Formats: sequence, structure tokens, C-alpha cells
Amino acid sequence: MSRSIVPAVLLVDGYNIIGTWPCLIKTRDHAGLEAARGELVEAMTNYSAFQGYETQVVFDAQYQNTPSNRETITNFLTVHYTDFGQTADTYIEKTCASLRHQIAQCLVSRMIVATSDRAQQLTVLGYGAEWLSAHQLCGEVETTVCRMRHRYQSQKQPKSRFLVNGIDPQARQRLTELRMRL
Repeated sequence: MSRSIVPAVLLVDGYNIIGTWPCLIKTRDHAGLEAARGELVEAMTNYSAFQGYETQVVFDAQYQNTPSNRETITNFLTVHYTDFGQTADTYIEKTCASLRHQIAQCLVSRMIVATSDRAQQLTVLGYGAEWLSAHQLCGEVETTVCRMRHRYQSQKQPKSRFLVNGIDPQARQRLTELRMRL
């Protein structure tokens, strides 16, 4: 029985991304942190599904006296809130350490960490992870959205005023024959 290989695990430092992406900063400042988190999760949902990445968006609960929490959004995306006193950085580092063993066993092909935190970047590189800055991730998400739109629009039939123009030529010919017999 063969094991399925995850193409990549993407770990996203949620608050670091929110504090870097201009659109999320604007949302955070005008509608609040909850709205910015929702917008980030939505963007990562689409990106992860399109790329086939297993994505974990990690948010600090460092100053909240609450236990850790994990929400499964889709098959590709989970959102993690850390334990009281734990930072997203330490969560990501522990996950990279455990993923390193899965890469050695060929269960995961790549691990990628998205953050603009320089110290975090150096740490995760030591675990064998790839690193994406918040700006690079933003660019990749925007590119993916454009590719998804292009793929969707190329699959759509051209808009026309008449229903007959949306029918393939053979069906159109058959309808004409039926109409002529009446």
C-alpha cells in the first residue's frame, strides 16, 4: 500500500503577514483584527487549494489565557491558535522539527515558512524549510488569483444574447432539422 506524499506544508505566521500586507493592514485598522484574520484565512484557503499545499496559519494566543485551538477550514487549510505563553514562532519551530522527520521518511516533499521575521527565517532554514517573505507570499497569492480567474474564464462559454449560440454545431443542426419537419 503506497502512502500519499504531501507536495508541501506551508506554515504561515498569521500576525506577521497581517502586519505586512497593505490590504490586511487597512482591514485591520478599519474593521479590526478579526476581519483581517478572516481575510487572510480566505486568501490562504484559495491559494492552498490551488497549489495543493497543506497550509497551517498560526496565530499567537500568547497573551490570551486560553488553551491552544485548531480549526479545520478545508482539507488543505487549518488555523492554529497557540497556547497561553506560546508564540507563533515557537509553534512553527516545533512543527518544522517534526516535519523534518516526515521529509526524511518521504511523507512530505517540502516545508515552507511564510514570515518576514529575520530570526525566524534563519531558524527555519536550519530545519531545512524554505522561506517566503510576507511580500513574496502576497505576490504568489495575487498571481494564483489571476491564474484561477484566467482558468475559470477560459472554461466559460462566450456570452451571447441567444441561447442557440451556446449550443454546439451538431446540436444546432439537429434542432434545425427537427424544426424543418414541423
